[in-house]
Amino acid sequence: FSIETETTIGYGHRVITDKCPEGIVLLLLQAILGSMVNAFMVGCMFVKISQPNKRAETLVFSSHAVVSLRDDRLCLMFRVGDLRDSHIVEASIRAKLIKSKQTQEGEFIPLDQTDLSVGFETGDDRLFLVSPLIISHEIDERSPFWDVSRHQLEKDDFEIVVILEGMVEATGMTCQARSSYLADEVLWGHRFTPLLSLEEGFYEVDYGGFHHTVPVPTPACSARQLAAAAARRDAHLYWSIPSRLDQP
Repeated sequence: FSIETETTIGYGHRVITDKCPEGIVLLLLQAILGSMVNAFMVGCMFVKISQPNKRAETLVFSSHAVVSLRDDRLCLMFRVGDLRDSHIVEASIRAKLIKSKQTQEGEFIPLDQTDLSVGFETGDDRLFLVSPLIISHEIDERSPFWDVSRHQLEKDDFEIVVILEGMVEATGMTCQARSSYLADEVLWGHRFTPLLSLEEGFYEVDYGGFHHTVPVPTPACSARQLAAAAARRDAHLYWSIPSRLDQP
């Protein structure tokens, strides 16, 4: 009865009539249940075909992270991009530093996790990936790289884990792409090459140079030492300017 009702191939000689109300109720229940089963099976097939991990494979990260100056401040930067034409909705990015740590009490933490600020306070961690973006972490007093110089970076042992999350525009399902950078994958004194070029009124993206970097002049000292040198230079400039009150 279930097969004949679901496939509508007919009942033959034994059919449901108005003299059997129980059969009519059973027919309605079977029709409703069959529609729910069909909808469930179609949904499962659609989800299987459009898996979010397949969409995450088109989210790419640069092979190296770089450290260079931006607006006279040392910044740790990496690049992200989306290879598909469809956009990732509500995309956000996070970065964590994984490094061994020993507390003041002598406790050893082998995999201590520290957040790297990539614009959470200002909302810059919310991305609109219409073109490749360079994500910047400013090395300030709150950064774990505040006292790290170029020489110390080459000898250090850590891993930076980057997590990009968002919703697939077509299905509304959440996808997540991850990448990481070891200490030897962080290039001090480099900058990413530009990818956008203006072509007849519109911008064209060349993904061929997505991972390319170029060396730029960058101080080898730590961000703390750079800030202290800038403070001393400003103080010297302030005291070297003669005051009008001292003039006769």
